[in-house]
Amino acid sequence: MIDIKLLREAPERYRTAAAEKGIAVDINRLLEIDQLLRELQQELDALRQQRNDLAKEKNTNPEKGKMLKEMAKAKEAEMRLMEGEHRELLLQVPNFPSPESPVGKDASANVQIERWGKPKEFGFPIKDHIALGKELDIVDFERGVKIHGFRGYILKNEAVLLQQAVLQLALQKMRKAGFIPIIPPVLVKEFALYGSGHFPFGREEVFEIKNTEDKEAKDRLYLAGTSEPSLLALHADEMLEETALPLRYCAVTPCYRSEVGSYGKDTKGLYRIHEFMKVEQVIICRNDLAEAEGFFNEMEGIAREMLQDLELPYRVMNVSTGDMGAGKYKMHDIETWMPSRKGYGETHSNSLLTDWQARRLNIKYRNTLGEKQYPYTLNNTVIASPRILIAILENHQQADGSVAIPKILQPLCGFDRITH
Repeated sequence: MIDIKLLREAPERYRTAAAEKGIAVDINRLLEIDQLLRELQQELDALRQQRNDLAKEKNTNPEKGKMLKEMAKAKEAEMRLMEGEHRELLLQVPNFPSPESPVGKDASANVQIERWGKPKEFGFPIKDHIALGKELDIVDFERGVKIHGFRGYILKNEAVLLQQAVLQLALQKMRKAGFIPIIPPVLVKEFALYGSGHFPFGREEVFEIKNTEDKEAKDRLYLAGTSEPSLLALHADEMLEETALPLRYCAVTPCYRSEVGSYGKDTKGLYRIHEFMKVEQVIICRNDLAEAEGFFNEMEGIAREMLQDLELPYRVMNVSTGDMGAGKYKMHDIETWMPSRKGYGETHSNSLLTDWQARRLNIKYRNTLGEKQYPYTLNNTVIASPRILIAILENHQQADGSVAIPKILQPLCGFDRITH
């Protein structure tokens, strides 16, 4: 959510941000309602003052008092109706993109800014992860689809241990970097998803769960597509102290996404699936842009180190305005080389959202001068599996059909190779 005062002062800047991000929000209507609400509030305050003055008089006029009360109730009802539309529109106003973010309508405008490692040249015909998974008896798509349906899968044998090893490596790195490990709820209330910005923009991507304990559906529950909403909601409606910042959290959770918008894309294999495991990192820091960008680089460094440890070539992409989402000020994706795709596939997403999420969740902190401010928030993927298994299996396949395990994972897996 944005600061309404800034919108009043510079509406054109927000119109530009919305256009660059491809978000249809009626800024004019929002400003109109905002003005009407302020006028109604002034009228309501005047009516309340008249009632107070009347109550102080010795010879009270009950009829006038009753009339003022009814007029005040009518104003309050009118305001409640407008406040709903005001909030709905305000939730749709995007954050400004950074000056360094490429302006473009979609991922085709993303710009490569760094590259590490060289894709391996194989001296034999390569197999994709689907064939490797079947031949090595570590992935079962047929039974996965039988149980789950479209995009279903089953990891088995060494693939289970390999995934657990990757997640454990990620958690070890996060602990070393000073992040607090958490296993938060995967079922979350609406406010957490509105707070993170996954609602209202990506509602179709989220599975809703029928809450049988809530007969009136006051608190709908949803399966989170990432632990980011839960980690941010830890401090919703809280006043933090500046001395407690930055707060560093990491979480390992199952994640769920409907993939409604991906019809026809990556329909086979482990790349685009409904449920997966992820280690996520979140930072809540002071509203200092230079400091926040330092944390942005730090989190990205952890993700890059993960891929280097796994001996996987990757590239870093500066994400365009039309591909980054409403709340992002700055966003980098890391794409890992996947031989069967003959290209890179996204495995990590690093975002700085300034105070956009903190305002939506009403997270504040008190600085050393006693002033109340909204903190900045950041999030980044440490690792997501089984998508990362695509890159591991395909990049480390051998001529004899086996897969060599990266050295750093061998003690965690308990084996150095997956064979027939």
